[in-house]
Amino acid sequence: MEEQALQAQNTLDPHHKALHINLDPMRYGTIAEIGAGQEIASWFFRVGAASGTIAKSMSAYDMLVSDSIYGKANRYVSKERVDSMLSHEFALLLERLGPSRGAETSFFALADTVSARNFAGTNETHGWMGIRFQAAPGAKPSQALLHVNMTDSEAVRQSEALGILGVNLAYAAFYLSADLDEFLPSLLDSLPNGRIEVDYIELSGPVFEHLDSRLVTIALLRKRLANAILFDSDQRPHPPTEFFHKRPILLERGSFRALHHMFPDLAERSNSKLQEISGRAEKEAAYVLELSLNNILRTQQSTDDEVLEVIEQLSKQQHNILVSNYSQFFHLTQYLRRYSSSPFGFVVSSALLPLLMQDDRYALLKGGVLEASARLFQQQVHLLVYPVESGLFASYLKLVNFDVSKLSFPESGMVRAQNLALANVNQHLYRYLIESDIIVDVDVDESFAMPS
Repeated sequence: MEEQALQAQNTLDPHHKALHINLDPMRYGTIAEIGAGQEIASWFFRVGAASGTIAKSMSAYDMLVSDSIYGKANRYVSKERVDSMLSHEFALLLERLGPSRGAETSFFALADTVSARNFAGTNETHGWMGIRFQAAPGAKPSQALLHVNMTDSEAVRQSEALGILGVNLAYAAFYLSADLDEFLPSLLDSLPNGRIEVDYIELSGPVFEHLDSRLVTIALLRKRLANAILFDSDQRPHPPTEFFHKRPILLERGSFRALHHMFPDLAERSNSKLQEISGRAEKEAAYVLELSLNNILRTQQSTDDEVLEVIEQLSKQQHNILVSNYSQFFHLTQYLRRYSSSPFGFVVSSALLPLLMQDDRYALLKGGVLEASARLFQQQVHLLVYPVESGLFASYLKLVNFDVSKLSFPESGMVRAQNLALANVNQHLYRYLIESDIIVDVDVDESFAMPS
């Protein structure tokens, strides 16, 4: 009754959640943490009655020690590592305690592996967290696995946030797993101001078997747990940190409701151009189509089915798809730089250039286009521009209420970055970006061109 009253008042904090779990005689398990202390376990010890919940808490911080327990991993802060932690610790619980108390106990293993901010502040601050648990004594286990980004600027604050998230995850798994609309938002209870972002979630086992993993991932955006989510070419949710890690990136923005693909060789030519202008013959870039919920959803009442329809269409052509809440290009630069310092390019049509150089687009920035350009074009970031036929170019801009009299471009043929001019002061900035090989035309086979 006390717990129900607290829920009704919406006052459940980590203290109340941890204490409720400690006082639940059915829950018993292990907490294993790597990389940010033992912030989750400390909550259960702090509130009291932890002996009723924690069979073991540990932190195999040293890499050799971690390898000796969980086996080698290519990356220590990875899905692979946290999954091996959960498997190892849960198996030990069943082996050691199953015979004596398995009939009345629902076992769980809660684990995380984290890269908190280093002393120099130069690393990617992120982590993996998961819980494997039995919904009832003797039941087949279910599992919730998360990838998280930490936005606090201090390591101690990041550790604190992870501890709260861990308590929230345990509570959600034990008591809220029947309702995704309660489960997901509760993960960020007591974590205001975007301190934690959950950009990947994997729910498996009997408790979650009725869920569509794609809809669960889209819900991360809907409920503001993440600003961007990734699907691979098979429509499977994919961890952005593992897909983009240290790779060159090519990203094309659009609504994609009508598959345009005017140039079948666009990806190949863009990859070659990126290697040429960066002077780095790296491995082939990750090519991703990015779409904003604001673009693909016609109204606020649009359904998740509309999002899935676009994803399904794009996956048929073997595309990886990033779905985001980002409205500006420079937000994507900041996002992608979390994962890779390699060169990357935004693949855009020439018809988009006038809009990107339009002051009105950046009314919320004191520095207007100049500030937006500084944020967008960080080191080795380029706009790779494919041409648009002159008539289509003008039609598109009129469709979005852009005054084409402010531009100079060919009356016939293809409009490119090089033969487009702006009739205002931003032309100076535009020419600088072109002459610096920041805005670059991509040579494509124009015989394939058709209306988009």
